[in-house]
Amino acid sequence: MTKSWDMKGTWDSKGAWETQGRWEEDRRAGFSEAGLRRMREVLNGHVASGAVPGLVALVGRGDDVHVEAIGTLHAGGDEPMRRDTIFRMASLTKPVTAAGVMILVEECRVRLDDPVETWLPELADRRVLKSIDAPLEETVPAHRPITVRDLLTFTFGFGAVLAAPDTYPIQTAIHELGLDTTSPDFGPDEWIRRLGELPLMYQPGELW
Repeated sequence: MTKSWDMKGTWDSKGAWETQGRWEEDRRAGFSEAGLRRMREVLNGHVASGAVPGLVALVGRGDDVHVEAIGTLHAGGDEPMRRDTIFRMASLTKPVTAAGVMILVEECRVRLDDPVETWLPELADRRVLKSIDAPLEETVPAHRPITVRDLLTFTFGFGAVLAAPDTYPIQTAIHELGLDTTSPDFGPDEWIRRLGELPLMYQPGELW
């Protein structure tokens, strides 16, 4: 492969110098055998150690894509991991969602301090418990609306209660509404509607 060191470019809107020539060179370069071998060794090490029974990894560079499927679907099992194996993402949806939101922020389509009631009207005009152990009727108005920043930083005033079940009335209400399960029988629209029936536990932005 012939390397191109053409450093022609342009200033982007943020004042950074974009070197299209170098990018084209990198894109054509693809992957090195040594790099892929090292990646495979590291991934195999995690499976061999028992940290995970198996994994699927994908890396892309330009038009080149490389996939590794290593190990088995279950610990002690013999069914191999496949490229199209479906994984439960669980809380990994949080950083994925945050990255998507920050792209919208960068594009000036959303601001971190925008009230979320624009998109989630169920979270408008919130009321807040006077204390975590108060009956659901003992509330005060929220000091301010819930913002995008509050949701991204888990400070919008609602969340898991680290106490024994039914210690507080709000816990009982969460359970009765089916908001404490990762596999509810209803969809996200119904989930947010039910959440809107409950008061917040703390003022927006007050506590993680």
